[in-house]
Amino acid sequence: MKPRLLLVALAALAALFAAGCGGGSGSSGSDPATLAPPKAPLYVEATIKPEGAVKSNVEALFARVSGIDGSLGDLIVSKLESSAADSGEEVDFDKEIAPWLGEEAGLSFESYDGHDFHGYGIAIQSTDPEAAQAFVDKQAKNGDEAVKDGTYQGVEYKLQEDGTAIGVVGDFLAIAEDKQSFEALVDASQGESLADDESFSSAIDAAPDESLADVFVDVGSLIDQSGGTIDPQARQFLQSAGIEPEEATAVASLIPGSDQVEIDVSSELGGQAPPSGDPSDLLGSLPSSSFAAVASADFGKRLGEVIDQIDSEGIPGEIPPNRFKSTLKQAGIDVDKIAGSIGDLGVFAEGSSKSSLAGAAVLSTEGSQEATNTVANLGLLLRASRTPGVTAIGGKASGFSIRTDELGPKPLVVIAEGERISIGYGLAAAKLGLTAGSGQTLADDPTYKEAVGALGDTPISGFVDGPAALSLASALVPADEQAGFLEAKPYLAKIGYLAIGAGADGDRATAKLIAGLGQ
Repeated sequence: MKPRLLLVALAALAALFAAGCGGGSGSSGSDPATLAPPKAPLYVEATIKPEGAVKSNVEALFARVSGIDGSLGDLIVSKLESSAADSGEEVDFDKEIAPWLGEEAGLSFESYDGHDFHGYGIAIQSTDPEAAQAFVDKQAKNGDEAVKDGTYQGVEYKLQEDGTAIGVVGDFLAIAEDKQSFEALVDASQGESLADDESFSSAIDAAPDESLADVFVDVGSLIDQSGGTIDPQARQFLQSAGIEPEEATAVASLIPGSDQVEIDVSSELGGQAPPSGDPSDLLGSLPSSSFAAVASADFGKRLGEVIDQIDSEGIPGEIPPNRFKSTLKQAGIDVDKIAGSIGDLGVFAEGSSKSSLAGAAVLSTEGSQEATNTVANLGLLLRASRTPGVTAIGGKASGFSIRTDELGPKPLVVIAEGERISIGYGLAAAKLGLTAGSGQTLADDPTYKEAVGALGDTPISGFVDGPAALSLASALVPADEQAGFLEAKPYLAKIGYLAIGAGADGDRATAKLIAGLGQ
């Protein structure tokens, strides 16, 4: 039998999807983050009674995806009450919960061990704390399992047999993983909490007003609580991109639209100014047959920064500090010149089956001579490192190929033509990358245009054609996983496209992911 007090928590949280199904008026006005521990590495805050456009959009999305007319909130509450009745625990949401339920809820975790989060705490706003307490007392009294009473810092709580603790803390119904986690919620409410943290306040203030839910991640706390370790090479890459991991934070916001779902990400990198640039020209020039494509602006600049970082710190056990560039230069390879010749990077994939799957990475350069020279230098670098299976390719598109047993039947081909460098699995895929701008392109595709429009002023940097990607997935899903895939397929079929955009807002890096829904 499901623990009675846990059922209470589930009933209250169901209102997250209820889109304002009625009940109490007004809000306590208190911030759920005032119950979150000050160094919580992960915190989620949600509106449990959306209004206006947000409410209308949630209902429109529900109808579009499910094909069911009526209120999403009514459906969820009905299912929850039915489940409670089946367990022998009657709950009348409208009469027993809705009258005291507030507008916001927060979920925090105390710690992260490198693998899992621990010590969850839930804070649900209440417009009438006395009514919320009366309901908890009633449910505990009527239940058929042992519930212990406890008090901490003047706050009463109920402790279930499974260790879950529940009580009313100020203007909130609080549910915690265990007694210790509940006490942490009380301590935060009476002392220092996440709401008092400047980095949290700055990050959450940047979240869009129209969001339904926001997820805050303290990257520094994650690193510290998991032992303070981070892979040295990963650290090099992050720092070269202007990111100080121990100081970084991020907020992801869920924004419902009537015909799309948007996730906005805002990140304080803790280092230099966030990367900027617009790779949309290169992305739009990739083949219209692509079911997926991504692009990154100023890739050569970031590559140069990574090279500088590697040269400064060296490669442990292989190359000492300040010797990486000079060692290669002695072999006739100028890595600074290679990086300086490269502009944006694009990657595309096409095909509807395993046998037809193909794609390439495309690099733009400042001119045709730079493209040819860069490929020649890369070939020289591989030969200098005695990489086996390297063969020169001549003709209009010049370059080289690499053939190994690990690569399978086709070689990895690197060729240059005009102001493009293409790296593909097989010669045909590599050539497709070079000719991407001369035939039908993504920029000509109506679905791609719709994706670009959905992102507004944010430059597009990634695109997935929903129907094409689903067709490929249908061909690739193993037979033993078909049952689950077929259950999800009707909902996946609703996705017309995925659009990804990235930019900068002052000292913050920003990104958007939009799933556009078809009819």
